[in-house]
Amino acid sequence: MMRRIAFPIFLALSVALNATNASATPIALQPASQASENALIERIRFTVDVEGEGRDIILIPGIASPRSVWDSTRDALKGNYRLHLVQIRGFGDAAGMNAEGPVLAPFVAELSQYIRTKILDKGRPAPVIIGHSLGGLSALMIGIDHAESASKLIIVDALPFIGPIFRINTVDAIRPQAQAIAAATRAQTPQADQAQDVDPGAYSQAGFLSKFAAGRTKVARWTRQSDSRVVAQALYDDMVTDVRPELGKIKVAVSVIYAEDAAVMPAGTTDALYAVEYKNFPNPKMVKISDSRHFIMLDQPENFHVAVLQELQRD
Repeated sequence: MMRRIAFPIFLALSVALNATNASATPIALQPASQASENALIERIRFTVDVEGEGRDIILIPGIASPRSVWDSTRDALKGNYRLHLVQIRGFGDAAGMNAEGPVLAPFVAELSQYIRTKILDKGRPAPVIIGHSLGGLSALMIGIDHAESASKLIIVDALPFIGPIFRINTVDAIRPQAQAIAAATRAQTPQADQAQDVDPGAYSQAGFLSKFAAGRTKVARWTRQSDSRVVAQALYDDMVTDVRPELGKIKVAVSVIYAEDAAVMPAGTTDALYAVEYKNFPNPKMVKISDSRHFIMLDQPENFHVAVLQELQRD
């Protein structure tokens, strides 16, 4: 059964990237919302669009996702919160320093510094961090190594180690596979039939990431607009990072929102996987959203926003 879920949950994140290309013309940096009083904040590894007033929330997208993955979430939250919408360089804009070397660890370190200078040093309470996929792993890493930088973590469809999806339980064992996937991703070039926004289909690689046509089209576009060098390195970094032994160091509340779709995952398999992988953290709040694939905010936006709001209000 574990082999059955390996492709839908994670391998699709690499195989679907035949739409990415290191030499593709990146889309422009996404400007701050017109409703925002703050300009887009430029950092070395990422940019941040800040808007709204209230409790600070950091929103981190996953691999090959721009900040616009949170558009509906932004609309649901912005009236009551101060939102910091992060975009890793290379995921929809120029790669910058992310074009070479590690991506994940430098990003986490710089994001923690951003939280310090833009939030904590200004006398504001530590923010809630919401992260999807790679963004969820980033949030866990901040909770472990930069405890003062978060008041709560909301992890969206992300595991503390991806290995068990491949039926692998150690970093050393998964490293050759991670290297092969990264190399294949760097070598990919765009396909002619991927030049336009069309639904790649329910049984395409993107179909395993989003259940519905609108979501699949967005995912395909985002991967097409991402820099394959950054995507490849981020995939590698994700696959060889195992924070399970350190989950007990997290001192703030952790909520894990995860997807389940019976069409690609056997009933109960996802529940068991998440329970085992998070066993080293005491009493994480597990929230399952059914009839959804990896991009929950695209497949089930209303249910996702209800879950997020409930977790924000929970002590």
